[in-house]
Amino acid sequence: MSESHPTRRTAILNVVGLTARHLGPDTPFLREFARREENRTITVTPTLPAVTSSMQATFLTGKTPSEHGIVANMWYDRDYAEHRCWKQSNHLVKGRKIWEQIRDDHDPEYTCAKVFWWNNMYSTADYQITPRPIYCANGKKVFDVQTWPMELRKKIKRKLGKFPFPAFWGPAAGIDSSDWIAKSAKWFEEKFSPGLNLIYLPHLDYNLQRLGPHDLLISEDLQAIDNVVRDLVTYFEKRGVEVVILSEYGITAVDRPVHLNRIFREKGWISWRDELKREVLDLGNCKAFAIPDHQVAHIYVNDPSIKHEVAELLRNTVGVAEVYDEEEQKTRGLSNERSGDFVVVSDEKSWFTYYYWKSDRKAPDFARCVDIHRKPGYDPAELFVDPKIWFPKLRIANRLLRKMLGFRMLMDVIPLNATLVKGSHGRIPEDPEDHPLMIGSFTNTELAETVEATDVYDILLEHCVHS
Repeated sequence: MSESHPTRRTAILNVVGLTARHLGPDTPFLREFARREENRTITVTPTLPAVTSSMQATFLTGKTPSEHGIVANMWYDRDYAEHRCWKQSNHLVKGRKIWEQIRDDHDPEYTCAKVFWWNNMYSTADYQITPRPIYCANGKKVFDVQTWPMELRKKIKRKLGKFPFPAFWGPAAGIDSSDWIAKSAKWFEEKFSPGLNLIYLPHLDYNLQRLGPHDLLISEDLQAIDNVVRDLVTYFEKRGVEVVILSEYGITAVDRPVHLNRIFREKGWISWRDELKREVLDLGNCKAFAIPDHQVAHIYVNDPSIKHEVAELLRNTVGVAEVYDEEEQKTRGLSNERSGDFVVVSDEKSWFTYYYWKSDRKAPDFARCVDIHRKPGYDPAELFVDPKIWFPKLRIANRLLRKMLGFRMLMDVIPLNATLVKGSHGRIPEDPEDHPLMIGSFTNTELAETVEATDVYDILLEHCVHS
């Protein structure tokens, strides 16, 4: 163990989607926190892709996606010939985590609570809580969380009630989930007083995608998350815990969904199975296909003979701004065994869907449901109820009643209209005002006003270790 340094207890509040544009009248506490004499506001230039799992892995390891392996929230497993979406195992993240380095080099008794950050399960963090539905053999889905140690699950639910899962993702997503997460962070602080408390507050993510960053209703969302942050910061500071505000990415306005797999289908490259008169993508037999994640997509080519043709098609596709082959991925920190043969980045007004069917009648049944694991790509349409449904509340109530009575049912209320989505992220925004932020009492006077995402690790490490 190297020379010991004192550590200071720190809470890192990951306020998803927060940018410099949001520090204003609608966020009076966050604005005041940034203006404190002892605090500094630093703009973070994100890595590609600027999405949840990749950015969090970079922050916590200081590595690029090439090194830590989280090339997106989703990718294609070539051995299994299956997609992997929103996987939670921390074993996927390569590299020494910040709390591991503090334990190794400074304080072997240092503890960490990981509160809803992604890739949360089976990590070396001492205390963990993450969303974890229960999937029953009869098809029933029960909303729940998983904790480590395991026995904490019952205790925290007894104290706070059930986690409001519908408010975490889906058409009902809103402030209630971030509020519950904030309360759970307090619970971990009261029970264990960890050296590092990593807290995920996703509220801004929802309407910034649903409505777009310029919608007037975003004001209400900013006020709501500002109140949650005010309560948390006040609570932690009274207990002598330093607080750092951090965000993963900024969300910018979009108005053009790009259906890469439908374009590939026109070329005869997409393969699917007919399952009960529905089309299910058969990735292992596709000649080429896309696994899209917001404004970035990994393109996998199973037929090497068409590789050049795939590249040319992508470069000529409206909405595609960049096409990176394997060599270019290396220079941009994207090259990894999980990465596609090509990585494409949209232009600023576009984003990529996973849609591959020609007729909505042939869409798989899960397409109209909130089902983040079975869809071969990210689907922000899950934030909406299909506007074509008459009396949607009645339909949802009917589905819930059938569920309560023990009948199988599909909560098939999600639209197949990607044009509803008004905000996205993943590419590096052209305007630094749309980049993520880091706010805290950083004592290093040599810190620049703008840093790379890979620099965040060292900045946080120095903040946690030096008093």
